Amino acid sequence: MTDTRQRAAQLDRLLLPTEARAIVLANVGPLEPELVPIGEAAERFLAGPLIADVSLPPFAAATMDGFAVIHDDPARERRVLGSGFAGDDPDVTVVPGTVAKIMTGAPVPSGADAVVQVENTTTRDGIMTIQQPQVRSGDNIRPIGADLRQGDRLIEAGTLLGPAEVGLLASLGHADVLVGRRPRVAVISTGNELVAPDETPRPGQIRDSNRFSLAIAARRAGAEVVINRHIRDEEDALRAGMQDALARADVVLTSGGVSMGDRDLVKALLGELAVVHFQRLFMKPGKPLNFATVGDKLMFGLPGNPVSCLVGFHMFVRPALQVMQSAPPDSHPTVPVVIEHDIEPSDRIEYQRAVVSVRFDGRLHARNTGAQISARLMSFVGSNAFLVVEPRAEPYSAGTQLEAILLGPPAVDGGARS
Repeated sequence: MTDTRQRAAQLDRLLLPTEARAIVLANVGPLEPELVPIGEAAERFLAGPLIADVSLPPFAAATMDGFAVIHDDPARERRVLGSGFAGDDPDVTVVPGTVAKIMTGAPVPSGADAVVQVENTTTRDGIMTIQQPQVRSGDNIRPIGADLRQGDRLIEAGTLLGPAEVGLLASLGHADVLVGRRPRVAVISTGNELVAPDETPRPGQIRDSNRFSLAIAARRAGAEVVINRHIRDEEDALRAGMQDALARADVVLTSGGVSMGDRDLVKALLGELAVVHFQRLFMKPGKPLNFATVGDKLMFGLPGNPVSCLVGFHMFVRPALQVMQSAPPDSHPTVPVVIEHDIEPSDRIEYQRAVVSVRFDGRLHARNTGAQISARLMSFVGSNAFLVVEPRAEPYSAGTQLEAILLGPPAVDGGARS
C-alpha cells in the first residue's frame, strides 16, 4: 500500500525537466548493434571505438612530383634509373650517382631518403641535375605512420559517422561497420478532431500535423518509423493500436489524450499497459507529458498541442533515441546567450523557440520567434534554439544573459555596432 501511495504521489507531482530526463535515461540503454556495409554507414553511430590495426601510410610516399634521391650524395649530375607512379611496386634501388623519377603518392624506392621537386631540377639525355642549393633527409616524403600509427585510438564509440569517418574506416579495410541499431518507432496521433491533410475540416476539426512532424523528427534522430497513423478517441481502437505498436516498435510515441479531459484516454491506457514513471512536468509548453515502460520498450504520451509535442520530443524522446543507438544523449549543447528584447517569464520553466545568432563581437545573441502559445507551430519555423526562461516575478530585460539549448548551428549576424 505504501508503494502504491508513493507512486501515486510521484505521478501527481510536477517534476522538473532535469528530473524527468534523468528518469528517461535511467530506463534506456543501447540496442544490440548491427553490422552494415560501409556504404550504408553514413549518419549512423559507431558502436565501439575504432583502433588502428595498421599504420597509414603503410609505406614512405612522395608528396611531390620529382626525383627520389640520396640527400647527401655529392654528385650534382645523376643518372635517372626509371619512373615510379602511385600504385607501383618500386623495382629500383637508388645508389650514389643515381635518382628515380617519382610521382605524388608513389612509394619511395629503396636507398632514397628525399624527393626533389621536379621544378628544382633539369633533365637531359637521362641525366638529372639538381638546381636547389640544399637537400635534406625526408624532404617531400610522407613517412610510414605519418597519418596514424597501429594501435592509435581514432574514433570513439557513439561518434556520428560522416564523410571523413567513413573514409577513414574504408582506408583501414572495414568493408562492414558495427553501428548502433536504429530504434523502431511507432507514431500515433489521437483525437476525433483530427483529419488528414488532404481533407477539408468540418466545424470543430483541424488537420493532423503531429504525426508527420514527429515522424520526421524521429527519422532525423536516426530512428526507423514503422507505424505512422491516426486513431480516434475510442478506447478499444486505441488499446489495440497501442498493443500493436508495442509488438512492432522499440519506442511508441502518442500525441494527445494525456491531459485531464473526459476523452483523454491515452493516459489511462498507459497505466493499463505499462509502468508509468511520470505524468506531469514543471515546464511550458508540455506540462501533461507521460513516460512509461514495458520491459525495455519506451512509451511517450506527448501533449496534443503541436509545439508542446515537438518540445517534448526534443527534450526527452530524442536523447533516448540517441542512447539506443550507442550515442551520448547530449547532442543539443546548452550555451549562454544575450537576449535582444524583454521577455516575460511564466510560472514554470519555459522553453521559448528562438533564433540564436553570432554577432560581430563574437557573442551569441537570441530573440524569440514571437507569440509562444503551444498551438502556434509557426513559433518553431526558423528557430534554432530553445531559450530557457526560468520563472520569476519580474521580466528579463534586454541584455540579460540566459541559457539556450541549440537545436542547430547559430545564425551569423553582423549586427549593428554601437
